[in-house]
Amino acid sequence: MSTMPVGGLVPRATDTAADLIVRNAKIHTGDPARPQAEAIAIRDGVITAVGDDMDIAPRVGPHTKVVDALGRRMVPGLNDAHLHVIRGGLNYVLELRWDGVPTLRQGLAMLREQAARTPKGQWVRVVGGWSAEQFAERRLPTVAELNAAAPDTPVFVLHLYQAAVLNRAALKAAGFGRDTPDPKGGQIVRGRHGEPTGMLLAAPSALVLYSTLAKAPVLEGEDKKNSTRHFLRELNRFGLTSAIDAAGGFQNFPDNYSTVVELAAAGQLSLRIAYHLFPQTAGQEIDDLARWTEIASPDDGDEWLRLNGAGENLTWAAADFENFAEPRPQLGDYEAEFEKAVRLLMENGWGFRLHATYDETIRRDLAVFEKLAAEGLFPAGNRWLFDHAETVSADSLDRIVALGGAMSVQNRLSFQGEAFVRRYGPGAAADAPPIRAMLDRGTTVAAGTDATRVSSYNPWVALHWLITGRTVGDLVVRPPHNRVDRRTALSMFTEAGASLTGEEDVKGVLKPGFLGDLAVLSEDYFAVPEPDIAHIESLLTVVGGRIVYASAEYDGLDEELPPISPAWSPVAHFGGYQALARTSGAGARQAELLGQAVAESEQHRQWRVRRGMAAEAESAAGGFIDPCFSL
Repeated sequence: MSTMPVGGLVPRATDTAADLIVRNAKIHTGDPARPQAEAIAIRDGVITAVGDDMDIAPRVGPHTKVVDALGRRMVPGLNDAHLHVIRGGLNYVLELRWDGVPTLRQGLAMLREQAARTPKGQWVRVVGGWSAEQFAERRLPTVAELNAAAPDTPVFVLHLYQAAVLNRAALKAAGFGRDTPDPKGGQIVRGRHGEPTGMLLAAPSALVLYSTLAKAPVLEGEDKKNSTRHFLRELNRFGLTSAIDAAGGFQNFPDNYSTVVELAAAGQLSLRIAYHLFPQTAGQEIDDLARWTEIASPDDGDEWLRLNGAGENLTWAAADFENFAEPRPQLGDYEAEFEKAVRLLMENGWGFRLHATYDETIRRDLAVFEKLAAEGLFPAGNRWLFDHAETVSADSLDRIVALGGAMSVQNRLSFQGEAFVRRYGPGAAADAPPIRAMLDRGTTVAAGTDATRVSSYNPWVALHWLITGRTVGDLVVRPPHNRVDRRTALSMFTEAGASLTGEEDVKGVLKPGFLGDLAVLSEDYFAVPEPDIAHIESLLTVVGGRIVYASAEYDGLDEELPPISPAWSPVAHFGGYQALARTSGAGARQAELLGQAVAESEQHRQWRVRRGMAAEAESAAGGFIDPCFSL
């Protein structure tokens, strides 16, 4: 299948010879002018031909690598529009991933095994990508279970933005004792004598969780490059070819960016990264932003590594928290400093992105933008957007569109949907976020994961959520009116992401002149049953004509990576995302239909309640009583 003449494609000397040809594929191009094709040719990192064998035959040269897709589905390479890829890469090989693990029992077994191989002084850390709702047991591990699994090795288990569970050794390593004060916005749960129990709660700020995690040992030197390269390969495994790094806490510029800069200089990135800069120190944000605008400009770099603007925070005081197990945080007065930050960026041609979970925050931000719009600073051609926006209102969406803004949504409710429903109710959850309302207004709506500390980095879990409205615990959160079809969801992970970085003319679509970024999938995304969307992987991922990931029949065609270091790394033994078997089949389909029937029954009950035909309390009793069966 490699460099071998296939189906009459005879090598010939030509000045237009491709470096790589992938043929015999079911190609979804994303190009309205030619939406379907069977073959694609790439030369010097750029697509030169899309069509059938006849179209690409003249591109076969003596050194062209020809790969047979064996009739599989090919799509444009995926682009995660909100991924903490730089921070994730620096920590990847240190983390035990529970992404995709179906039972807590299995997770604890993995933890126990990892603790046995972890050297003295190191921690076992489970950081993001999972929810208690995905486990058959539907619960967190207890402190006692962590102590039993790892009596002497520090263990830190982070659960969403809500809590962390530490064993006895981790409490000691982190320096927590009876006299340790509760941090602002957080709580150290204590026993009857004041000793920390091992539970940390975000109340509502997650700073207590992340500041504790920051006390664990970090990688040094070449290990940081090794970790990042293996993390990028793991992302390539799912067909990701680009990501927009949303920066975040504990990601200092330029120090924590140096690893990806060095890898880019060495030609060792396998994922295109557009990055943001995030002021780290409260009270120093304006000084940091002013310094950055003097030394750099958005779009500095190339197609592999480029600056995209500021954010996702501009000032710390303006950031709300998204711990849906807690009430919405009440922010103080932040507008004065926030206005200075936005003005500085807009006057210097910098775009930005803003973390904003709640409409209350978005409305306050928009008031600042509208004040600056009166001076001509909005819309001014700078790319800017709101991230998350789970409770954004229709009025706020209209104001965002008027100011030239875009939206970026993430599947945080894949993992926190149950908590959101418990706090705000199913009605609010149905429009969290209001994706269809965003799209209907014609604004750019890109999709991402917000991995790695809450959501999983697997984009197919996010695509499954966009299409089905279901959490990883299989709760239907968003009804049909707020879901999207498969083509729209895919475009949110391809074309829309390219638009957020000003690259819509060079990537996100498979057409001549665009970058040669593609994925050949394990299953046909457009044909598999909905439950199986989350289980799709890429078998062949190509970035700029380079095969950066290959498995199954294509194993060995990708670039070789050095072994994972350190050797005791959890990733070296368990890998990353824990792939599960397909869930479709007669029994699973029956369960799915039953679940849909239950959901439709609940919608019907709510319809009756709204019209005074049934009491709200009837749901607690199992539903309304049909008069046909009453005595």
